[in-house]
Amino acid sequence: MDVLSIADLRALMLEPVAPASPLLPRSLLLVDSAAAQGFDEARVLDWLRRIPAPVIAVGGDAGPLSRACDVHVPDVEAAKRLRKIIAEHPLAASTLVQTLRLTQKLDADSGLVAESLAYASLQNGAEFRRWRQVHEATSAPDESGAAVEIERDGERLSLTLNRPLNHNAMTVEMRDALIEALTLALVDDGIRSLDIRAKGRCFSTGGDLREFGSAPDPSTAHAVRGLALPGRLLAMLAERTTVYVHGACIGSGIEFPAFAGRLVATRDAWFQLPELRYGLIPGAGGTVSIARRIGRQRTAWLALSGQRIDARTAKLWGLVDAIEG
Repeated sequence: MDVLSIADLRALMLEPVAPASPLLPRSLLLVDSAAAQGFDEARVLDWLRRIPAPVIAVGGDAGPLSRACDVHVPDVEAAKRLRKIIAEHPLAASTLVQTLRLTQKLDADSGLVAESLAYASLQNGAEFRRWRQVHEATSAPDESGAAVEIERDGERLSLTLNRPLNHNAMTVEMRDALIEALTLALVDDGIRSLDIRAKGRCFSTGGDLREFGSAPDPSTAHAVRGLALPGRLLAMLAERTTVYVHGACIGSGIEFPAFAGRLVATRDAWFQLPELRYGLIPGAGGTVSIARRIGRQRTAWLALSGQRIDARTAKLWGLVDAIEG
């Protein structure tokens, strides 16, 4: 596995085409950051940021060089693990890092538009179609009552996700219920604080896989996200909102709560962004909400690796603000 030196990068810059792309045999670039301490040649760093594929810094933190890359890993073994995943989903991996590069330059609302457009492009892509072909839909458990329970106590509004048998998956029903409740919090000046919790063993396992790709077409799905994305409303309520999470917080199950002004986790909480395995990227606002909490590189690592982090790591990184219980 080639880990490129500064000299290698300078040589590649002279080539007429990009050195890595999801359409080329090389779908990522590995850069030796251990041997590049203090390197800050602007033309090389700017070139790295424009490569249409993941750029991974390997080894010690080289300051400007490491920060110019999409992900920073400690050693070649960690790089090998990412390379395997990226090779299996090169289009989604490339779209992910390019989206994160873009959203860090935009305000939150514009970032959400950029993410949704990128997500829509992948919904019609070969990698997502391949996943759908082998995924067998199952029936959702039958649960009664409101998808989101709403309780008002003076100036306080409490919301509780109420689909525990379905692990509080973010179905269309759940999304619409959240939109309705969050809209109430926005328009009612008497609501000074908002808290959000969930029933059952976990906060949420994210988007319900039964509904993935169920929109008539990707452009319509993008238009729907523009009208009905709970995270956008939660961002507007952030200063007065606390979200309490526990157990599994997967995909939108962490992308959504990360918009809150305060995010509290139990000790058993764990967090994961699995969308790449479906040929997708986070689509519930995660490239904005999570990246603003833990930075672009850690967000990219979470999404590219698909690995879980526990509550302690989440607190250390700033993904959650406190651990209680």
